[in-house]
Amino acid sequence: MRDCGEDGRASSKQGDVRGSFRKRKTADRRQQTAVSVGGSAEHNIQFATMWHENILGTIGNTPLVRLNRVAADLPCTVLAKLEYFNPAGSVKDRIGLAMIEDAERSGQLKPGGTIIECTSGNTGAGLALAAIARGYTCIFTTTDKQSQAKNDVLTALGAEVIVCPTAVAPDDPRSYYSVAERLSEEIPNSFYPNQYNHPANTQAHYDTSGPELWEQTDGRITHYIAGAGTGGTISGTTRYLKEQNAAIKTIGVDPFGSVYYKYFHTREFDENEIYPYATEGVGEDILAGNMDFDLVDDYVRVTDRESMQMTRRLAREEGLFLGQSSGMAMAGALQWLEANGETLKVDDVVVVLMPDSGFPYLARTYNDEWMRRHGFLEAESSMTVRDVLAQRELSVVSVSPEATLADVVATMTEHGISQVPVFNAEGHAVGSLTERNILSRLVEEPEARSHPVKDVMAAPFPIVEADITVEGLSAYLGNEAGAVLVKAGEANQFHIVTRSDLIATLAKAGRQAEAV
Repeated sequence: MRDCGEDGRASSKQGDVRGSFRKRKTADRRQQTAVSVGGSAEHNIQFATMWHENILGTIGNTPLVRLNRVAADLPCTVLAKLEYFNPAGSVKDRIGLAMIEDAERSGQLKPGGTIIECTSGNTGAGLALAAIARGYTCIFTTTDKQSQAKNDVLTALGAEVIVCPTAVAPDDPRSYYSVAERLSEEIPNSFYPNQYNHPANTQAHYDTSGPELWEQTDGRITHYIAGAGTGGTISGTTRYLKEQNAAIKTIGVDPFGSVYYKYFHTREFDENEIYPYATEGVGEDILAGNMDFDLVDDYVRVTDRESMQMTRRLAREEGLFLGQSSGMAMAGALQWLEANGETLKVDDVVVVLMPDSGFPYLARTYNDEWMRRHGFLEAESSMTVRDVLAQRELSVVSVSPEATLADVVATMTEHGISQVPVFNAEGHAVGSLTERNILSRLVEEPEARSHPVKDVMAAPFPIVEADITVEGLSAYLGNEAGAVLVKAGEANQFHIVTRSDLIATLAKAGRQAEAV
């Protein structure tokens, strides 16, 4: 789906490369201006004004703010590094400019060029700002997991946005990685930064984030805690800090469903760790080239529920209006600090990276209905998916992507079901089929009976927690698929709940209530 695409090529005039953020900031214009007060010469006042040559000059030097309530029980000082003070609202502004400057120096990015990148939203916004200032156009691929608000920001900044499915393998041609790479090969005079592997990503944080933390804490920082996606922020910042003081500890925070936590502790890439999760912009289903695990001292992981609730708590208790990954980082920080409390001293200074603002998440994390629907807030009803599961057999009938459509029809007929999930050999949910889309396909193309499922399947059924309320479940079941997968406690183990299952449970509950 392309949300925009009507604007033409940008001007071929590009700005001069100014090097590091510090060099650029010192190049900002300063001018002495005479202002007449009262109309007489003796009242002339000389004062200095300072401005930036363009919006890029405002990137970096974000503030540190002490956390006074959520960390009140800890003996040490805990500070939040507030990256939403960057002009596009996130830490990714730093790397957007850095990757473009590097491409200009190397000749990869030429006047009038097109920047093509896969992004969860924030890197795209940072690249878009730099593209506006430098005279380029942008095409971004993103996933259907990301909030519409993030896509709207990219569109507002003049970019074209292509939404790709989340629940596909990274090397699947439909993945947002693959689509971005393909477009960069097809579109002339284009540049694909590939933030996951671009060394300028890590270097930007070595040049800016690390020095800022060292200077802002007067060298007193003892712990640095951050989430990781591309790995550039945690790796570049840590590399600089450990060069100043090797005793500084870095703790990574990962969401459940990402591979980083287990890889750090075992050095094993386990595909069974990969499953959909709600927290946006953090964690990965790949090992990013910029992620240097050898720099990290420990890793913890946090559930979606903990991340969302901490995000809202930071707003209520600290006045910090932050995004989901900030809540995740803070929840992980408290988890690690409380578990290692005996090692903490009064003069320790802990910095937690807060990557972005809460505005893109107004319709999600800061919306009570969305939070209840996903089981992140207690709901008015006490009935949950567990009650629905208790009324039915828990076996799940599934099919393989390599099976034919004829095989699926036979399976559904044998078991008397109207929808079926598609699992690959590793047990990952990669698609779904329903009576409706099978019928539609066969009417249009009778020979499709011999086609493999992977060519005709729809998106996977939504995946929910077992403690989600029936109100939240009904919102999911209102979609075309009419079914959800329920996490069974172990990686890639699921139950399935359908619309008819919910109706049966509610009907039984109603009969029991009448009998009382």
